[in-house]
Amino acid sequence: MFGKILSGLMSSSKDDGDSVSRRRFARRSGDSCVTIINGKIYPVENWSMGGLLIAADDRLFAVEESFEMTMKFKLRDSILDISHTASVVRKSQSRVAMQFKPMTKAIRDNFQQVVDDFVSRNFIDSQLT
Repeated sequence: MFGKILSGLMSSSKDDGDSVSRRRFARRSGDSCVTIINGKIYPVENWSMGGLLIAADDRLFAVEESFEMTMKFKLRDSILDISHTASVVRKSQSRVAMQFKPMTKAIRDNFQQVVDDFVSRNFIDSQLT
């Protein structure tokens, strides 16, 4: 009897469309961020620990092409620059999706600092209103 209940719960959770995602990392779009590639600044539409989506002329980028980039995040009290490498995985009209190359611990820690700053800023704002 317990097995039937458990299997019923498991099958209903598999039917839930939210439980299956092809993305490994959650996207973030609330951060103030730009990226610099080849000396040109591009606005970041969203990013995750796996990559980013920029607003750019897609004709300037080729799929599988790799770029050195510097992402600039506006934190509460400072600007944080994170330099890393990414390759183009998709492009469409005025958008280019890039996947990060494997990260060092220092780069992951910098990205986590951005997330932590965003969470603490939202918490402070929620207490003031």
